Amino acid sequence: MIATYFNALMVILGTLVGLVVKNRLSDSYRHLIFTSSGLVTLVIGLSMALSSNSLLILLFALIGGGAIGYALRIEDRILGLGQWMERTLSRGKGTEESARNFALGFFNASLLFCSGAMTVVGSIQAGTVKDYQLIMIKAIMDGAMAIIFTAAYGIGVMASALFILVYQGFFTLAGGVIAPLLGESGITELAAVGGMLLLMIGFNLLDIRRTKTGNFLPAMVVAPLLAMASPYLTRLLSIVGL
Repeated sequence: MIATYFNALMVILGTLVGLVVKNRLSDSYRHLIFTSSGLVTLVIGLSMALSSNSLLILLFALIGGGAIGYALRIEDRILGLGQWMERTLSRGKGTEESARNFALGFFNASLLFCSGAMTVVGSIQAGTVKDYQLIMIKAIMDGAMAIIFTAAYGIGVMASALFILVYQGFFTLAGGVIAPLLGESGITELAAVGGMLLLMIGFNLLDIRRTKTGNFLPAMVVAPLLAMASPYLTRLLSIVGL
């Protein structure tokens, strides 16, 4: 868990630096930050999405996972959690806009920091063979992005450190069991779906198209399940002559 703690610490430090920068920015520079972070998020998301080995798995994971997410109203619940955290920390003195920015910062940063294959593979390596190099590199990258996201959204980005501790900590502690189950294809498809979610965030930041990205989170579970089932489905179709 050492590498995961370091990752969370880098996000906290990046957020503190971002707060200093944010307070000195004019509205025009805030717009510049949103545009820049949106473009960078699009590039990261596209590179991850293109790693998919099957566009059909990617498509069905997004459709199936999105249907589950919209039925459960996942994004509304996550944003509600973020707004509750902001109200609790500010003791009810914050505005509705500050609560929404806190929630968006928490959610978008959490997704950015935890959606890639580097998170899963690095955490599993750290937990099984004590190889911390990949997570350490990711931690530095996350710290840099935390500065940019904090300048755009504010202190809510810092709350994503808690999500990092839970998400990465899970893969670190349970990596020995999860890695054989997911396999290389499962991890690849999980990361590809994460890339698609980052593309949605990038579109939101650039005001191109507003999407409730959180509702597609179940797709990150559906994708590796489809990847694991794919060889059996292919074999079944070959048997029936399809």
